[in-house]
Formats: sequence, structure tokens, C-alpha cells
Amino acid sequence: MDKTFSFHYEHYQRPEEMPDSDRELVERAKEACASAYAPYSGFNVGAAARLRSGKIITGSNQESEVFPAGVCAERSLLFHHQSHYKDDPIVTLAIASRPDERECYPCGICRQVLCDTEKRQATPIRVIMAGRESATVVASPRDLLPFLFQL
Repeated sequence: MDKTFSFHYEHYQRPEEMPDSDRELVERAKEACASAYAPYSGFNVGAAARLRSGKIITGSNQESEVFPAGVCAERSLLFHHQSHYKDDPIVTLAIASRPDERECYPCGICRQVLCDTEKRQATPIRVIMAGRESATVVASPRDLLPFLFQL
């Protein structure tokens, strides 16, 4: 039996096209790149999440000499959120990087953890994947990982 998977997404060619709240979140993700520790890859990634309360929290990638002991920006933020703000669900999460010529998409592990977080909080998490000039937005990380792992 053939089946088809498709999903809706928004694409912005210029930051000015985005809603102000999304543009602010992307800027905070870009700022979070400054706290990244990425001497091996040279790829600094920042993430910013707006919680239901309106609070914005951030995270950045942290590399280790003992690869793969590092952690991506998204997971850094998500684990911090679970430890400190679990009763204040994430509404939207933005990802950005330096260099930023192209949009920054989450790795497979981060896609799974995003889905896990969304399931745990029982509300959708919008994901904004930003580059220097453009951004793509999905309504849920499930759009990025249709065959997620589930126990």
C-alpha cells in the first residue's frame, strides 16, 4: 500500500516578512550563538524558545574533545527547560547559526528530543529554522521527523 507524507510550512525570504515575535526569537537565537563552544566544528548554533508565559530562554551548542560528548543548542535549551520551566510549555523555538549563509536545521537527535518534549508538554512547538536572510517555519517538529521513535 502506497502512502504519502506531506506537511505545510511557511518560508520567509526576508526577516521583515516574519511576524515581530518570530523575528525577535530569531534574533535571540542568533545572539545565543555567541555563547557556543565549537572549536572543533567552527559551527556555532544558538536556540531561543518562547514559553507560554512569554519568557524567552536560550541555549547554544557545546563541543567536547571527546566526541560525541557535546550537545546541540536545541538539546541544551530543551534539557534546561525541562529542569527549570517544565510547567511553562514551549510555544515556539528558533534555531540559528554562525556561519549563517543557509538556514539551520536540527539534527536527527534534536528532532527526536523536540518531538519528545512536545509529547511531554502536550502542546505543539512551532520550529523556526533561520539563516542570514531567510527562515522556514513548521507547526511541529513531527513535520521534520514523520517516523519518530516511540516506546
